[in-house]
Amino acid sequence: MAETMHLDIVSAEKSIFSGIIEHVIVSGQEGELGIYPGHTALLTGVRPGEIMATLQEGKVEIFYISGGILEVQPTIVTVLADTILRADDIDEAAALEAQERAKKLLADKASEKVDYQKAILQLEQAEAQIRAIKNLQKLGRKN
Repeated sequence: MAETMHLDIVSAEKSIFSGIIEHVIVSGQEGELGIYPGHTALLTGVRPGEIMATLQEGKVEIFYISGGILEVQPTIVTVLADTILRADDIDEAAALEAQERAKKLLADKASEKVDYQKAILQLEQAEAQIRAIKNLQKLGRKN
């Protein structure tokens, strides 16, 4: 039997996942983090991206996260999310529209009314949602 650890993913509104996993991949501030049982303690920010959790049975769960905090202990991983969605629940058409809107805002160099940092964040979030959907589709599950 493979070593396991407990994963909790929560937002201010609710707990979205709590269960036993073999490992998890999270979009950290400095890049992708692979967390396995016995990982050294860690506290870091999470950027817009995905969480890919491999459950005990080998099934993979994919989530979109808009940002938050990751805490790792040797047997427990906790993700405190600003916004979290299961990849199954993401509206692909809405994510594609948000991506296009953000790209148009960033392309409008002449406008003084554009908040470029906000537009960049919106683009990152839309692209992270689209990646989560694509990874779910690679697993043979439609969203």
